[in-house]
Amino acid sequence: MTQQYIRSCTLIVEGSSVVFTVSNLRVVFRTRQANLQTPAHADIRIYNLSAETANMVQKEFTKVTLSAGYVGNESIIFKGEIIQVRKGRENPVDTFVHILATTADQAYNFAVVNKTLAAGHTFRDQVDVALEAMKPYGVTAGYIADLGSTKMPRGRTMFGMARDLLRTVAFSTASSWSIQNNKLQIVKNTETMPGQAIVLNSRTGMIGLPTQSIDGIEVRCLLNPEIVPGKRLQINQSSIQQAALSPGYTAAVTNSMIPTLADDGFYKVLVVEHHGDTRGGPWYTDSICIRADGTSIPISLASQGINVIPEDR
Repeated sequence: MTQQYIRSCTLIVEGSSVVFTVSNLRVVFRTRQANLQTPAHADIRIYNLSAETANMVQKEFTKVTLSAGYVGNESIIFKGEIIQVRKGRENPVDTFVHILATTADQAYNFAVVNKTLAAGHTFRDQVDVALEAMKPYGVTAGYIADLGSTKMPRGRTMFGMARDLLRTVAFSTASSWSIQNNKLQIVKNTETMPGQAIVLNSRTGMIGLPTQSIDGIEVRCLLNPEIVPGKRLQINQSSIQQAALSPGYTAAVTNSMIPTLADDGFYKVLVVEHHGDTRGGPWYTDSICIRADGTSIPISLASQGINVIPEDR
């Protein structure tokens, strides 16, 4: 277990010919990543920059990389393109520069495929076509699950948005795709990313008690950059607070809407939010999870091609 004692945060803002690193000033941030097909985003606020530096950030910089955690366990929690930079004053003393950034927004909106694959190609070949279209926008291959060896009986001409091709492949293979820190990630809906599960309890940084909700199991811990969408968590089932049912719905409908708990305590991360303030206040990670075996999922994930209500209900 890594000692969670001294906060560590590094912000790198890049332009076409200059790089600006922030490590000693006050930085407040909130990042959100999910196994969804829409870009991740971050709100980052830097305090008390000089007027010259603030103007340079607003006019010249286009990319941002945010690393956070604790000394000995700091890594990238967000990497993307700057959408907006605005200056302001929080009080008569403190000024700030606020950065809004998204991950692979240009790849999502502008990457286009236009290629024909011969008969016998696989789903992975189609993913490679989409990835090739996204590479000019900075997207590279991350973890891509085994999508099977099924060979298509006919050739296929692929044209249109790369995101639409990935959506079709994900639906056909019961998978979820997303772009995390400019890396394409595809995870099977019934699996998690490889690697050892992250154990969350009061000794490893868990804050409060996890709660069952209509979206999944919601858990908060001290900021942990290793928690990413698709990662496997281990949570003691006895510490999870069960969801309260509403009398406004029938029992059958309500029960089918709430993801069930995992008997073995293993969960798959769907959504991750990191909150931080280098001068005090929040420094934690919020996660929404479902059972790692994929046998119980929120209704919101029905479009990914998995039966929402398992047969054993």
